[in-house]
Amino acid sequence: MRHVHVPAAGVARSATTSGHPTRGLGVKARWYLPAALTTDLLGAGVPVALVFNASDQPRPVGCALGAALVWTGVQALRRRYAGRALGESRGVLPVLHDWLILIGVLAVARAATGESSAPLVSLCALVPALLLTVACHKLTYRHLGAARREAQAVSRVLVVGEPEAAEAVIGHLAGRTDHPYVVVGAVPIGPGRLTSGVPEPARLGAEAAEGLSEAEAVLTAVRDQHADLVLVAPGARLAGERLRRIAWALHDAGLELAVFPGLVEISVKRLETLSAGGLAVLRVAPPVSRGIQPVLKSALDRVGAALGLLVLAPVFLGLVAAIRLGSPGPAFYTQRRIGRDGEPFTMWKFRTMVVDADRLKAELAGSNENDGHMFKMRRDPRVTRVGRLLRRTSLDELPQLFNVLTGQMSLVGPRPPLPEEVAEYDEVELRRLSVRPGMTGLWQISGRSDLSWDETIALDLQYVDNWSFTSDVDLVARTFRAVVDGRGAY
Repeated sequence: MRHVHVPAAGVARSATTSGHPTRGLGVKARWYLPAALTTDLLGAGVPVALVFNASDQPRPVGCALGAALVWTGVQALRRRYAGRALGESRGVLPVLHDWLILIGVLAVARAATGESSAPLVSLCALVPALLLTVACHKLTYRHLGAARREAQAVSRVLVVGEPEAAEAVIGHLAGRTDHPYVVVGAVPIGPGRLTSGVPEPARLGAEAAEGLSEAEAVLTAVRDQHADLVLVAPGARLAGERLRRIAWALHDAGLELAVFPGLVEISVKRLETLSAGGLAVLRVAPPVSRGIQPVLKSALDRVGAALGLLVLAPVFLGLVAAIRLGSPGPAFYTQRRIGRDGEPFTMWKFRTMVVDADRLKAELAGSNENDGHMFKMRRDPRVTRVGRLLRRTSLDELPQLFNVLTGQMSLVGPRPPLPEEVAEYDEVELRRLSVRPGMTGLWQISGRSDLSWDETIALDLQYVDNWSFTSDVDLVARTFRAVVDGRGAY
């Protein structure tokens, strides 16, 4: 599989803003914590007081105060106010999980105190707490994103390891934007040059600076580069006693140490730390393929598709009429696609192009704007006027609910490829066919056609290896925002 080339200058530039080092952790605004606390306290307390007072429930003020304190207590115990968590995107499901804990705690308190308020009224009064907390998280996350773009970092990282291993870590971090780290320097171990362009404040091994121990050399490099975190890429030259001495020195100085185990695109839900005879072992669980979660996914697909077709029937009729009036030809378009384990199937869509679009594709091959096997043009002349609107709003995908209902597709999964695309897949790219293709997925919410081929494959493989039922539900919820935004839809 091809890899995205990351210019060395991009790494160096991201270490500073306007020529001055940026203290990473300072990027997070001071108002994050008071904003989160205020939102949680008022979001839980005020609605309860108003609803209880309007419906003549007993003790509205006391119940409001109790709800506010319990809600903030749950958030605090779940470490939602910790510096690392504030402003970071956690999705809707973790907040919903916290809210369900709130309901459970209040139910126990209700039984213990003999509270006599109406259960349904109490439940409705607590809904605003959930909604406001989600809204607050999204607001701070957007603000943090803007701060990151301006300051280029929230945590400055010094990489320590053999040159090849260090370069791999630097390149991976520089090629992604969904993390708070920026590499401000590297301390290579042993011979070998760094080609990424990051500063090299020290080198361990035969070329280490005289008069300094290796641990002192790393500490000096941390101070010189104003690093917040030392990220170790272990190898033959950095293990055992050497790694332990460096860790002791960093921890004695109050500095953080992180170890990169060599794994990429593995969800933390699949990782477990173990101890075997004093050795720290990282266990990686296999992707979910059996048990209750696949059953729940299948049930969500069938029920969701059936309900969608039933509710959207009037929309289907309106779109069929618009397509037929907009250009001659059928309203629906069918195409051969490749599904799970390489099985072909017929995928349904609303027609967005002229009738002879497939014949014209060969003539437009030189205008392909995608760097991989897919064909994409931002202003494809084959797309009709109505078709542009359908693509912009993703309404052209709705007929795939029939494919979901019949089990050929899923609501969430990689996009189904064309047979000619699959014919050019390598061994890595073929792995995306190990799950049922979906109407939406990480590709849909991450930029769609604006993504490069490598980015598309990386997202698909990330989904294949790390999917879970709860992540599917979260992706469905995030899809609605992506559809409204319309970025990358053409």
